[in-house]
Amino acid sequence: MNQAWLRVMALLYDPFLWLGEVVGMRRRRRELVARASGRVLEIGAGTGLNLPSYPAAVDELILAEPEPGMRGRLARRSQRLGRVAEIIDAPAERLPLPDASVDTVVSTLVLCTVADPERALREIARVLAPGGQLLFIEHVRARSRWLAGWQNLLVRPWRAFAGGCVCNRDTLGAMAACGLTPEVEHATWRGMPPIVGPLVIGRADAPLR
Repeated sequence: MNQAWLRVMALLYDPFLWLGEVVGMRRRRRELVARASGRVLEIGAGTGLNLPSYPAAVDELILAEPEPGMRGRLARRSQRLGRVAEIIDAPAERLPLPDASVDTVVSTLVLCTVADPERALREIARVLAPGGQLLFIEHVRARSRWLAGWQNLLVRPWRAFAGGCVCNRDTLGAMAACGLTPEVEHATWRGMPPIVGPLVIGRADAPLR
């Protein structure tokens, strides 16, 4: 991706998502992240929109974010909120953590953007301890053929604009391919372009080793 545009995206990210956050995504984040426990890793933590929702009782919070512009805003938000967290420069496909070392992985609007979603999901499965959980909100390929057609048509310009986001990605299929069997709720991301409207929200247990 163009690095200059990614720096701009870091500045525009929160304002661009503002309406979608107000009309529902903020509540969805709060409900999801409240379920995090133990040692928690958030992949693609971005500017830190999930930070206010983490329970005070989590044992440790690790925030992985590979983009420097996003990481800087993440650090400032963490400091402003007084939220103690370790911020690491790492993509979801290469997590610098030992096997079975975290209890919860949080992924919100991340697996649409990673270069290799199946590799990222295998890394998530690797770092989750037995009994651990993946909590996620992701926008995905539409179940409607009409909307899926528009996603296919607009995938390249949207990806260039939105920092690598792939609007028609079959994230649930990728989870299944990696041995994850999530409990899923389907929803709609209101206040955002329809091509990123279809959401899946849920939890997946760490796969058996």
